Amino acid sequence: MARVSRSVNTSLRTLLAGGVAAAALVASGGAVQAETAAYPRFKAPKIFGTTFQPDPKHDFTKRISPRHDGILRGWITHVSGGVAEYQPIRWKRDKHTMGYFVGPREGDAMAYASPIAKNVVFLSAYGCKQSAGSLTVSRKTGLGAKRCPASVLVKRHGKQRQPSLITVYRGKIVKVQEIYVP
Repeated sequence: MARVSRSVNTSLRTLLAGGVAAAALVASGGAVQAETAAYPRFKAPKIFGTTFQPDPKHDFTKRISPRHDGILRGWITHVSGGVAEYQPIRWKRDKHTMGYFVGPREGDAMAYASPIAKNVVFLSAYGCKQSAGSLTVSRKTGLGAKRCPASVLVKRHGKQRQPSLITVYRGKIVKVQEIYVP
């Protein structure tokens, strides 16, 4: 067996350690990117819940700010500069129809604002072009199933209030799934 000198052996160890450190750096950078793309599974609220979802940690008397991490049954009321303002909604039963969604009363300060994540997942109930007869709804849940670009989310929800499940993670909106309302 050939003997390796101490200086060559030390050089090989240094190269190996440097390679391991570089691989760890690349792996950790990849983990950071994967972490921002992934988020925990939050418990979804009742789709047709008849009360507003509480956020006990949120102080509505201060400036408008993001909701705490989780899923909110709500609708986006305004989009500007990549930031969406949104409110909680609840289902209101009606004598003549099945019912409809309502937001907080006029003057009620229940509102949030969060930046829309660059890699937001938008699942539409009406298709990306929203043409007649283009429903893309899960028959089991009544929630949107067609993935559309974020530009469609901004364009559609900036103009009209569309009931949705809005997922907030680390202060950003990471997922919006529309609720189909006949």
